[in-house]
Amino acid sequence: MRRTVVIDDKLLEEARKEFGTKGIRETIETAMKEAIRKRKLERVRRSLGTWDLGLTAEELEKMREDGEDE
Repeated sequence: MRRTVVIDDKLLEEARKEFGTKGIRETIETAMKEAIRKRKLERVRRSLGTWDLGLTAEELEKMREDGEDE
């Protein structure tokens, strides 16, 4: 479906560089897909809530450091 929209050139160029896309259509479609993906992830994150892992800050930091080595 064809649409005519006015898009800020600087914003479009920044998005193109960020996504590594070439054309206007590819940039806009990639940006829309990314926005949808982020919203869905946020919705899932909120639905899962939070848990008390029973870890100290030091234990959590150690786990993060150990995970970086893998």
